[in-house]
Amino acid sequence: MDKKEQIEVFTISILTENKSGILNAVTIIFTRRKMNIEALNVSETEVEGVSRITILIKSTYDRAEQVVKQIDKLVDVLGAFLYRDEEVYYQEIAMFKMETEAFLNDNTIERLVRNNGARILVIEKEHIIIEKTGHRKEIRELRDKLEPFGLLEYVRSGRIAISKSKRKTHAFLKELEKTNYFERENNYQ
Repeated sequence: MDKKEQIEVFTISILTENKSGILNAVTIIFTRRKMNIEALNVSETEVEGVSRITILIKSTYDRAEQVVKQIDKLVDVLGAFLYRDEEVYYQEIAMFKMETEAFLNDNTIERLVRNNGARILVIEKEHIIIEKTGHRKEIRELRDKLEPFGLLEYVRSGRIAISKSKRKTHAFLKELEKTNYFERENNYQ
């Protein structure tokens, strides 16, 4: 099978103006193409008024590239970028709620927490909260190990990612500003 036809995991990173409605405009693009969003995260960036939307999808390269080009055309989108896993640093975070009794009666859970690079956030009378940061596979493995001990609740965040490229958000926005300025000037002449 041609590499462009293979289903892969992609991270889409979108820089937007921090305005209401932009998330809806972005997700509609996926809905219209009947593409599932595996994970989604929205956060502030180091530039005031600019947000980063990080989306994880499984798709062929061609379909993913088409979606990114369409997202990039949205008015409030400053830039949209497509990455394979090896092109970004990425993490997810998960929290697990367990009964305190299971934790106190046996040191197995404590050992699992330590051996899996997790940590105990809270110990309450009724429950404990365990936090694990890592890749999805590591988090799933810990969840599978904790389930036999009475996992009460489990939640996992979407992926957060930073490009391995040297591009800085400030520099990208300044370059974008120059380009848009010159395009506007040429439209008035």
